[in-house]
Amino acid sequence: MSAADRLRARDLALFALEDETGPSHNAALAIFEPGDPAETATPLTYAALLALIEDRLAYVPRYRQRVVEVPGRLANPVWVDDTEFDLSYHVRRSALPRPGSAEQLRDLVGRIISRPLDRSRPLWEVYFIEGVAEGRVAILSKSHPVLVDGVDTVDLGQVLLDTGPGRTVSAADERDSWQAESPPSAAGLLWGAVRDSVEQPLTVWETANANAGSALRQVAGLVGRAGSVAGALTARGSGSTSPINTRLSQQRLFTGVRTELADYRAIRTTQGGTINDVVLATIAGGLRAWLMARGESLGGVRQLRALVPMSVIDDDLEATSLGSQLTGHLVELPISEPSPVVRLHQVSYSFKTHGETRRTVAANRLAGIAGFAPATFHVLGTRLIAADHSHQFNLGVTNVPGPQFPLYAAGGRMVQTYPVPPLPAGHALAIGVTSYDGAVYYGLTGDRTAVSDLDLLGTCLSEALEELLDSAGPGRRRAPRGRKRRKASRDPG
Repeated sequence: MSAADRLRARDLALFALEDETGPSHNAALAIFEPGDPAETATPLTYAALLALIEDRLAYVPRYRQRVVEVPGRLANPVWVDDTEFDLSYHVRRSALPRPGSAEQLRDLVGRIISRPLDRSRPLWEVYFIEGVAEGRVAILSKSHPVLVDGVDTVDLGQVLLDTGPGRTVSAADERDSWQAESPPSAAGLLWGAVRDSVEQPLTVWETANANAGSALRQVAGLVGRAGSVAGALTARGSGSTSPINTRLSQQRLFTGVRTELADYRAIRTTQGGTINDVVLATIAGGLRAWLMARGESLGGVRQLRALVPMSVIDDDLEATSLGSQLTGHLVELPISEPSPVVRLHQVSYSFKTHGETRRTVAANRLAGIAGFAPATFHVLGTRLIAADHSHQFNLGVTNVPGPQFPLYAAGGRMVQTYPVPPLPAGHALAIGVTSYDGAVYYGLTGDRTAVSDLDLLGTCLSEALEELLDSAGPGRRRAPRGRKRRKASRDPG
């Protein structure tokens, strides 16, 4: 048993943060045109997806491993091969009843992401969902963030997609003859803990620290998660708590919003800033309208603070296999500002300051990384947000650029993709954003009790973008090449 097979303290902390109201798995919803059997030999079916995943698991061997505790907790748990690995357990088949509407799909996604992963098995699941409107199918994947560290393991979604409808067969596909290694005995686990303690003295300190942190978090859970974020706005003199910072229930809601990338470029051209600035200004405007529609008094609450993971080049941070490091940037979303242009300029100023202190990685560089890297970056962003115990933010927002050309899985073309971020403790709303093939997709996860009107927030986001687009002037509303301009749509599917 090598030290590389042992969970690090930061991974153990992700486990400790979970309770019955807080599964921390990331998820992603992708919608596909399955392909015409007359045009492709392997249209996207459940069997084809099963075969594809079986082949590509060679790239992510950790997806065939499970977590095993060390007796007495003398060291952090270890990764071991699952000797009873059953791919059909992890890749499941589901279907929507007719008519397969977007509302039905959103409801199914909400129910699936509400269920925690089974810790006695490898920590991931994929759902092949048939019966989506217009003859489409959907794939919902969920994986625990401890699986994906960006160093040794990337997200499964990054290795499943190809640039053409024909599945690419690689050397890894041909040589993958995986056989599970026998799990270590209790004595072997103890010996490994002793050996690591001698060879790596920091292991003892990290283990003790992680166990102590776990105990403290369990005590905190007994007195209520709401206390961990009590008055995040009150601390800034608002006199009231935020509706998105509260105790969570066990159930989740999901909604998605599809918008056109050309609109963001038009706004950037006339108002300056970056696509990321426009996205965050849209979120600020959407939150403003949503809170007002709920009858929430903005009063002295001038801003909501968002924690936004950013890719940077910084040698002081841990490197990832994706060629950059990740750091968190706190940005004040000016929800009390009525002017969409002023909101945009305020957000842009915040990131201008960030850019002057760190070497930010350009969006086109991130989008050019092999595979569908947004899947991995969203998980890394989630890890960063979960690790922030300062409680100085109200909302986590992960925004990751993706490739601007179509991708395929087992003969099916991916036509939409929505991140489905988890909810940190005490945060009833999380937002993920991904750009792909000429569109920008918002994935909103909300607590079913605290944010029961999540669909209204989706509508408000669409309207906030329209406000910003109006500020670009009538001459800026141009249809993307080859198709008519499509208004922002709240519904996936």
